[in-house]
Amino acid sequence: MSDDKTTHFGYESVPTSEKASRVREVFDSVANKYDLMNDLMSFGVHRLWKRQTIELSGVRKGQRVLDLAAGTGDLSARFSGLVGSDGLVVFSDINAAMLNQGRDRMADEGRIGNLEYVQTDAQYLPFPDDQFDCVTIGFGLRNVTDKQRALDAIFRVLRPGGRLLVLEFSKPTNKPLEKAYDLYSFSLLPKIGKLVTDDEDSYRYLAESIRMHPDQETLKGMMEQAGFERCDYFNLTGGVVAIHRGYKL
Repeated sequence: MSDDKTTHFGYESVPTSEKASRVREVFDSVANKYDLMNDLMSFGVHRLWKRQTIELSGVRKGQRVLDLAAGTGDLSARFSGLVGSDGLVVFSDINAAMLNQGRDRMADEGRIGNLEYVQTDAQYLPFPDDQFDCVTIGFGLRNVTDKQRALDAIFRVLRPGGRLLVLEFSKPTNKPLEKAYDLYSFSLLPKIGKLVTDDEDSYRYLAESIRMHPDQETLKGMMEQAGFERCDYFNLTGGVVAIHRGYKL
């Protein structure tokens, strides 16, 4: 990809080569307050969204799971318990600060036997073909520079019969909710970020990045383009969040 190409960083247009580093700066800034801000931003409902993702994953003992954009490890922790000692969870994030926060949390919880940690970009996965029974990416796909390339890479590393689950902010399904959500995202959310993390700009970017992310049907089409079959999605909280699921058959 040539250097003169651009992509979006929130509402800003930036050179494609710069987006990953710009995103990294955002999460370097918020890493140590990430869990607290998740609870404040979603009023704790993010825990229910993640629980639903776990239930839809169908992960069971002995399986191999890749958790991309793992953050501080909410999904990885649950998967670690599900796959047991014969399984494996690869805890992955592009951001070193987030990866370290997650590693510390897993160690504090005594989750050490079936977890591996890999710092990687979802577009360029350093794994052989057909390695994982399940890949998840929670609230991370919207930050990826080339989402289609990431979906292609995920498809490659899944085993036949494996599945992808994308948990991500999406498009509200009715206008009144959409208006209220916009008001919250652009008026209140940056102020909460300023108060808690002394970083208003990062949370303004997060709100903008959500609006630039593909809507439910568009993302479903992108998954199908990557080769996934039986693709479906589940709207949560009126479409504020959606879980997309697809299979490699």
